Amino acid sequence: MTGGEEPDGGVLVRRGVVVPARELHWRFSRSSGPGGQGVNTTDSRAELSFDVAGSPSLPVDLRERALARLGGRLVDGVLTVVASEHRSQLRNREAARERLAQALRAATAPDPPARRATRPTKGSQRRRLDAKARRGAVKRLRSRPDE
Repeated sequence: MTGGEEPDGGVLVRRGVVVPARELHWRFSRSSGPGGQGVNTTDSRAELSFDVAGSPSLPVDLRERALARLGGRLVDGVLTVVASEHRSQLRNREAARERLAQALRAATAPDPPARRATRPTKGSQRRRLDAKARRGAVKRLRSRPDE
């Protein structure tokens, strides 16, 4: 079991929030990646879709936050992730499930604390101006002497 997988095949978003397997929609197709002779015969590409807008398993506040943050990736409120880098369908399924979990974790994460405006200290201002003066003196010494 990977980090974002539940025993029933669902996706663990965060503690207390699990997307059950019944809300996930899988599609499989032929992958364009590696696979040798089997690449043309096996449907190893995995596509996992989750209806963020209509999901009853996401609390309302997390759903609104996810809809706002994933706006550019959603099509009619549905988030779709694709995995085709592995040769086996099983490993692509695991990769897609983990990718969906990471996207939902990032989208439902709380906002970072607001930045408190601070001023540069007197010491840092003095050091900055001293460095500028030294740099200017070096450049002055490189110039042609006045006659």
